[in-house]
Amino acid sequence: MRITGNFLFDPATYSDFEQAIATAGLEEGDYGDVILLGERGAQVILIPEKVPTLQEGLKQVRTVPVTVASCPWSELAVAPPQVKSFSTVEASLRLDAVASAGFGVSRSKMSEWISQGLVRVNWQIVQQPRHLLKVNDLVAIRGRGRLLVQEIQKTKKDRYRIQMERRR
Repeated sequence: MRITGNFLFDPATYSDFEQAIATAGLEEGDYGDVILLGERGAQVILIPEKVPTLQEGLKQVRTVPVTVASCPWSELAVAPPQVKSFSTVEASLRLDAVASAGFGVSRSKMSEWISQGLVRVNWQIVQQPRHLLKVNDLVAIRGRGRLLVQEIQKTKKDRYRIQMERRR
């Protein structure tokens, strides 16, 4: 499904579309990915039985009026994932420390997201910022991407050099 509206001066986020979809009467299991289209809106992968619910129930995203129409698979806007490999040195292997470095947000913001249940480690929701990460752990935040811990080495100053790969 394609959700279109004029988001030129009021850019909508992944969470904005999720909230609008929930307000329209759909639950998290009723739809899959939400693909942002910038100022044009978004696309939503939806189970066929829920199409009428979304078409009838979704009238706006935040304050922007929207229209909902079917979108054939051939027009699905899927960009190849952006992959970035990098390393960081952290004092601990705590989820909040490593993920904040990997996603480029403050540690307090990451702790907040973790406590709210927005962060998954190996596809399981983790709500403890102190959760320790290890090699091959996959940290995912819906709408922000995934972070794979590839390698961990201890430095001379008892810190951790962490090699990571981020996918958006």
